[in-house]
Amino acid sequence: MKHIFIDGNILTLKQFIEVTRNNKKVKLNEEAIKKVNKARELVDRYVNENKVVYGITTGFGKFSDVTISGDETKDLQRNLIVSHSCGVGDPLDEDIVRGIMLLRANALAKGYSGIRLSTLQTLIEMLNRRVHPIVPEKGSLGSSGDLAPLAHMVLVMLGEGEAIYEGVRMPGKEAMDKAGIETVKLVAKEGLALINGTQVMTSIGAHTIYDALNLSKTADIAAALTSEALNGITDAYDEKVHLVRGQEGQINSAKNLLNILEGSRNTSRQGELRVQDAYALRCVPQIHGAFKDCFKFVKEKVEIEMNAATDNPLIFADEEQVISGGNFHGEPMALPFDYLGIGLSELANISERRLERLVNPALSNGLPAFLTENGGVNSGFMIVQYAAAALVSENKVLAHPASVDSIPSSANQEDHVSMGTIAARKAKEILENSRKVLAMEIMTACQGIDIRGDKGLGEGTSVAYEIVRRNVSKLEEDRIMNIDINKCEDIVISNEIVEKVEEKIGDLL
Repeated sequence: MKHIFIDGNILTLKQFIEVTRNNKKVKLNEEAIKKVNKARELVDRYVNENKVVYGITTGFGKFSDVTISGDETKDLQRNLIVSHSCGVGDPLDEDIVRGIMLLRANALAKGYSGIRLSTLQTLIEMLNRRVHPIVPEKGSLGSSGDLAPLAHMVLVMLGEGEAIYEGVRMPGKEAMDKAGIETVKLVAKEGLALINGTQVMTSIGAHTIYDALNLSKTADIAAALTSEALNGITDAYDEKVHLVRGQEGQINSAKNLLNILEGSRNTSRQGELRVQDAYALRCVPQIHGAFKDCFKFVKEKVEIEMNAATDNPLIFADEEQVISGGNFHGEPMALPFDYLGIGLSELANISERRLERLVNPALSNGLPAFLTENGGVNSGFMIVQYAAAALVSENKVLAHPASVDSIPSSANQEDHVSMGTIAARKAKEILENSRKVLAMEIMTACQGIDIRGDKGLGEGTSVAYEIVRRNVSKLEEDRIMNIDINKCEDIVISNEIVEKVEEKIGDLL
């Protein structure tokens, strides 16, 4: 299909990623066009009748009691955008900005916002022609929506602000001209319709949960590699153990481990070498299963929000009603994104504990200290564990929930805010740290397998091991380790290990 059609109701996480990272084009379906036009007709009528409606013929926030005349509505909308463009910090990544644009267009396509079809089409054209506004990462309270960062998106629609076009940062007007897109002069309700929503936090969170779902599969593969290196006991992964508890994620993780390790001659059975393993190996299904359940919950919430009408006021054209409410409030996303950060932290926590068992001669079931065969002269993997420990400790700080904080704004008119965008940004940062920790574990496990002696790897672990060894050789003597770490992280980011393992043994759960 040449385009992904949107109407505010059917966008999936997979389609979202197709647009944001693979540049799939977007188009409104016919039903969405009808709804957008119908809602706009009601807004125009209310403006002509000088009816007092929040955000259409009144000011915003604390200024909601200030009535705006019909002649001033255009100034009101432009002033809203320029005054709200208070974002600070580094620009958001281009895939996240594309996600913001897509999600805002999808919300407007529902037909409850009162925007003109032509203005909405301008936003879609920017997305399709890859005009990417510079959107600073900080400055949103997550209620009333993501006002400041969304305002920076709209600046470019007006021919102001800055954008990236064809890889070059330039003034917004220049980017629009080069792309052949006409700029917009906003009319009543349009400024508010474009910035009053949760699309920034949702875009950041949607990318993070997509990557987290892939990372959870990588975590199962990493655990299996470590199990091979430590002669782990597979009885603990027996399906019977997990069925009697009934937790879906746990059951799936145990299945993954057994499938990945199928045919291994490096693992052991209960009582052969020892009676049971430490928790970092024995409890992998329980711990990985818990964060898998977390990720599943967050994905469900994200896909709901991706198709939500989140502005204020909402236009109900069929009933000829305009209702002021609070759908812009980010709390339904703030709590899940805090939960996502906690789940990702636990993914890294157990990975680092497995890495420690690999390098610690008191815990590694006979492997040499720090996985070097000439210790003393060589430090081997000693500082790899230090780096992983630093990252998981940083994650513990970042995992403190943002949603439990609130600061009143707009002279206490907006007296509870979600901090959902901070929660999403934190989760993304935790993801990036956790990905590095997993890369370190995978690299370390492969070294352990080499030193232990490979008696025959499992169906899935053999695939993973071969991919790593094509990029990073066995450590014979000390070298610059961050080069190897970065290579392994690139493998994790590419998702090659998961894809190739799934080709060999079937889809991981």
